[in-house]
Amino acid sequence: MEVNYVYTKKRSEFGRQCILTETTYPISVDIYPNRNITANYVLKNPVSRSVQCASVMAEHEVNTITAQYENRGMNHTEGGWPKDINIAEVEQTTRYRKKVEKDEMYIHAILQVSHTMEHCILQNNAVEIYEEYFGGQPLPAADSGVSVSVEKSTSRTVNVFRDPTATNTGRAFPACHVSWSPNGGSRLAVAHCGLEFQKDRRTRGGAPAMINSYIWEVENPNKPELILTPPSPLACLEYNPKDPHCLVSGARNGRVGFWDTRRGSLPVDQSGLDVSHRDPASFVLWVASKSGSEFFSASTDGQVKWWDTRKLSEPLETLILDPGNKFSGAGGAVDTEQKISRALGTSSLEYESTIPTRFMVGTEKGYVINCNRKGKTPAEKLVGQYSAQIGPVVALQRNPAFLKNFLTVGDWTARIWSEDVRESAIIWTGYHRVMLTGGGWSPTRYSVFYTTRVDGSLDVWDILQQQREPCLSVKVCDEPLRSMRVHESGQLVAIGNDVGITYLVEFSENLAINHKNDKPMLTQMLERENRREKILEARMREIRLKVKTKDTGPAQPDSPVKSKASSSNLVLLEQAEKEFIEVVNQGLEKLEQRRVVAAKPNEDEVEEEAPTEGEENMEIDEEAPEIVQEEPKEEGGSKAEGASKDGELKEEAESKEVAQTDSGKKKKASTRTETEGTSEKEPKVKKKKEKK
Repeated sequence: MEVNYVYTKKRSEFGRQCILTETTYPISVDIYPNRNITANYVLKNPVSRSVQCASVMAEHEVNTITAQYENRGMNHTEGGWPKDINIAEVEQTTRYRKKVEKDEMYIHAILQVSHTMEHCILQNNAVEIYEEYFGGQPLPAADSGVSVSVEKSTSRTVNVFRDPTATNTGRAFPACHVSWSPNGGSRLAVAHCGLEFQKDRRTRGGAPAMINSYIWEVENPNKPELILTPPSPLACLEYNPKDPHCLVSGARNGRVGFWDTRRGSLPVDQSGLDVSHRDPASFVLWVASKSGSEFFSASTDGQVKWWDTRKLSEPLETLILDPGNKFSGAGGAVDTEQKISRALGTSSLEYESTIPTRFMVGTEKGYVINCNRKGKTPAEKLVGQYSAQIGPVVALQRNPAFLKNFLTVGDWTARIWSEDVRESAIIWTGYHRVMLTGGGWSPTRYSVFYTTRVDGSLDVWDILQQQREPCLSVKVCDEPLRSMRVHESGQLVAIGNDVGITYLVEFSENLAINHKNDKPMLTQMLERENRREKILEARMREIRLKVKTKDTGPAQPDSPVKSKASSSNLVLLEQAEKEFIEVVNQGLEKLEQRRVVAAKPNEDEVEEEAPTEGEENMEIDEEAPEIVQEEPKEEGGSKAEGASKDGELKEEAESKEVAQTDSGKKKKASTRTETEGTSEKEPKVKKKKEKK
């Protein structure tokens, strides 16, 4: 089948028309023969030359038989469906398949077709048509001499979409939300809105600035395909996954709207202010339903509302994000009433169409709440809670292949969580120098995710290659990046910044294509990390239980049980007290050593403080009568026995005096010899003697 494409061009674009006239042939150049060169001329005789303008068609026994080629084309689309069944509806197609499988002729038809299919499969197995001949060849590394087989990741900026009204207003508004159209991603919807509080939003002339949103054709960045002019700036704009002409939006004044590109640049319908959100409706997502017209919205006012595009006068359902069973009342009863004053503001929203009743909400306080729409009570609607980030959770998305694992981006890190582990993440990145503003998974390569930063950089992470640093970091612009969305092909990423510019970046194929062993390796990694975190969580639970029973003892029936957080705080408090006491004791020991060294007495001062002979005699004389007076009372002896004992005591006292006087004389002699060599200490000693 020959494919032809006709190029058309206007006649005015060819230039001036060529006009031909009949003229004589003028001589432009006349070159005469040069007699000096004739000596170098050599006559060649005979001369044989041949010129063939057409292809040679000769018959010879050496010629091979020419192959006969035919051009045939086939346009295969999924067919055989009745007219009343929509191919895009999964429920209708599955219901019709089950109906056909129950038919009696279904088995006979499959048996007849199976022989032809088996022949084709055996033919494909004989020749490996998908073999990669150069897949295992090592490539030289750039820095080290080690050979690696990982393809180098690259990127390039394909197109740049600028806000056309930025030149008129004198100020550009951030591209706060980006959405791809479902028909292969040929169009891009960009919502512009300034969410700064009390920011001046006027033009150069003083009039209020009209903040428009745009729908761009990917291949034409010069002019938007459609300009959306809402009454209030749009904080978010989302395509219908089944209809490329329908969109829903959330405005800065809290209202949600329905758009149809076939009806122009104004919204088809909007919700009333009395039933809308109190804060800007920052997130809207379509819900998998039979009608295909339901969606839900979330805002920082702590409410999640479900809507139907056919009737936006009131929401179908409202959920208040009040997560807690708090104690109230004297009896300790649980307060089951949801109050909007305690609600947590929404900073991100996630919904997976394969799990129609479940969705996840990221809050401004860093929590991720797992919700169930079909729950009857608040406890059943708010199923689980994860303490994900330090600050607001700016991005939240499930892995497209492993739905139990989800990605959270906030503050300075990105974390990968599992629904089975609530205590901590299973994989996380290091802390960046600047804050992160967004992120998301690649829809085609399941181990790759993207993160945007305040400094205008886009990081690409592949957890199968390396986890400590990104495999590719792209400096998109100098302004902070505010929004990001990955194309369904996995190679294109649309990024919006704070000055209203949207960049379309294309990445290499190795970041968008899954290899043969990528999915099994990623499965093993996630299961291993999940198992490790479960073991650590069980161990921490045991430690907290031991500390709790040790500190509090048996719980009283009337006293409420302390939470896990309080027990963990007690453990940390005890550790901090022990460390503080150790530091204080070390400091006291050092101070005591310094005091001993500084206050060590000199030998001459020791000599002056020693008592003299007279003082010693006085002390002994004062002590002797006391002993003499006490002993007769205790023993009750006669006077003669007392007199003999008095004599013995006097003899002992005299012997002590003689020994003390001898030792004192020896000390004085030694000190005199030392004081003779030291002239500086003599005046001090004399002064002290005079004082005594």
